[in-house]
Amino acid sequence: MISVSILGAAGRMGHCLLRAARAFEDIRIASAIERGDHPALGQDAGTQAGLPPLGVPLSDFTTAAASDVMIDFSFHAAVTANVTHAIATKQGYVLGTTGLTPEERETVLAAAMEIPVVWSPNMSLGINVLFDLVRRAAAALDDGYDIEIVEMHHRLKKDAPSGTALGLAEAAAKGRAAALDKVAVYGRHGMVGERPRGEIGIHAVRGGDVVGDHTVIFAADGERVEITHKASNREAFAKGALTAARWLRGRAPGLYTMRDVLGLE
Repeated sequence: MISVSILGAAGRMGHCLLRAARAFEDIRIASAIERGDHPALGQDAGTQAGLPPLGVPLSDFTTAAASDVMIDFSFHAAVTANVTHAIATKQGYVLGTTGLTPEERETVLAAAMEIPVVWSPNMSLGINVLFDLVRRAAAALDDGYDIEIVEMHHRLKKDAPSGTALGLAEAAAKGRAAALDKVAVYGRHGMVGERPRGEIGIHAVRGGDVVGDHTVIFAADGERVEITHKASNREAFAKGALTAARWLRGRAPGLYTMRDVLGLE
């Protein structure tokens, strides 16, 4: 049995993880963690999420039970404290939070020298297969195929472009043996001139309650290839994160991705 702690357990993804965990017979929720001033502290995490009681109260780090693996979909500013706690308690760490600053990213990279970390901009199993497909397609199709990435998310999403869109752009750049920061363009406005060969366009759309749509376009003269992934609800991300937690238990310290979890490396 694998014990798991859910960070941000009273939020949308926290609730989704609690729901999805019921389908994993080998996973036990050890703790449901929230910030110290959250009004729901002390409430049963299952009841608070609209589920049958779990017997696990919402708690902060000071009273939370330790586990084998922590799953973090909280806000980026909380990541440094969260991963520091994971190191101190020697728990594995699954990170699905996006929008990290360079300094926050460094704390995660440093943590991976002491504990096992799975870090992915998108925990969906399907989207991680898409990363691989995009890399392969970019390698197979020359720069006569223009690459454009379009993502759409709900109106409440704070960061743009999405971490997943950036991951897809990285995969495309890797396939082309190019440095993304040299070829990326983020949206277009005004007299931008003709599109240069080798450019990778990345575009963010926001509206409604869209969970996450991502399309990578390879457009050439005479034909166009489009690879699309659409998430209809957050359960895809939750199932992927729980699958990663199951895989991570007992691993050596290091930085892993969902490609490792899926055996694509």
